[in-house]
Amino acid sequence: MDNTIASTVNLKELARLLNLSPTTVSRALNGFPEVNEKTRARVLAAAHETGYRPNRAAQRLATGKAGSIGLVMPVGQSEETDIHFAECLTGLGEVTMANDMQLVISPTTGNSEEQTFRLLASSGSVDGIFAQHVRNKDPRIALLKSLNIPFVVHGRQGGDSHDYPYLDIDNTTAFRQASRLLIQFGHRHIALLNGQSELSFAVRRETGLREALKEAGIAPRPELFTNTAMTDEQGFRGMMAALDNGEPPTAILCSSMALALGATRAATQRGLAIGHDISIIAHDDVFFYLKPENFSTPLTTTTSSLRKAGNRIAERLIAKVRGLPVTTEQEIWKTDLVMRASVGPAPRRKRRMIRAVE
Repeated sequence: MDNTIASTVNLKELARLLNLSPTTVSRALNGFPEVNEKTRARVLAAAHETGYRPNRAAQRLATGKAGSIGLVMPVGQSEETDIHFAECLTGLGEVTMANDMQLVISPTTGNSEEQTFRLLASSGSVDGIFAQHVRNKDPRIALLKSLNIPFVVHGRQGGDSHDYPYLDIDNTTAFRQASRLLIQFGHRHIALLNGQSELSFAVRRETGLREALKEAGIAPRPELFTNTAMTDEQGFRGMMAALDNGEPPTAILCSSMALALGATRAATQRGLAIGHDISIIAHDDVFFYLKPENFSTPLTTTTSSLRKAGNRIAERLIAKVRGLPVTTEQEIWKTDLVMRASVGPAPRRKRRMIRAVE
């Protein structure tokens, strides 16, 4: 394709450039299943290269579809900036843009979230819905199943009944394996800096820790388990509180890199050598701007990319909207356990915690 082609081409001109009929080009752009994937990819690439954008109103009249997927974003004074949401949103955006779809974000307060889902589904402004931040007992799942619109959920609520489309990681196994590693290094006092207690992934990660402790015959230390928003500041506070315990931990599990950032800052402020005086394992959602190997002591991590999860969810949701075959409705991704310098043997003798200088 000639890169000098003006970006103001219309549908007929685009069809002529591709030596296809305008009907075929239109159907390829609008996701009709009778257009084969090779032709669809060729049309989408040409549209991107020439800057072609279909008339949304005409497209909607022709297909009965809005050409967009929607998500609900809780806002308010109590909501802290969530880098995890932004990373997943980036993954969604990469795929929707590549498929000439739009993302519609509906802000809402926490107590009106279900009503916002209803309004979004009934508005006709979106063809499918994405939901995340799944709670252990989440009324939104039953609501989404009752609405006449395709949806995909990032995560699973508690219990065994998961008869809805979702993508999740195996949080329980991830933290069970991480805990086993710490136990193999002799750690018996393990703290947990976790996400908010109502969130399903946080429940599953604590379950993984408890299972590993139980199989090793070690009593859990729930007074060392903290549930908060996953931020640097909360990681700092949680680590400080754990170190102030009468019998402080020798190791700590962090549910996010942001929590780990605060935890390492607190440990350093107390004069502790990470990997020697205290061991740290964090879950890494693969942020390009917060890498475990770039910490002062490279962090051991359980790893799964949030951006790739966003990519996959968008692919599945767009396929459902377009009536294309969907190979699976439920996906559980395994995580990788990556060993780095932040884990070492438990200290043999009880150490004195050095308090921060006031």
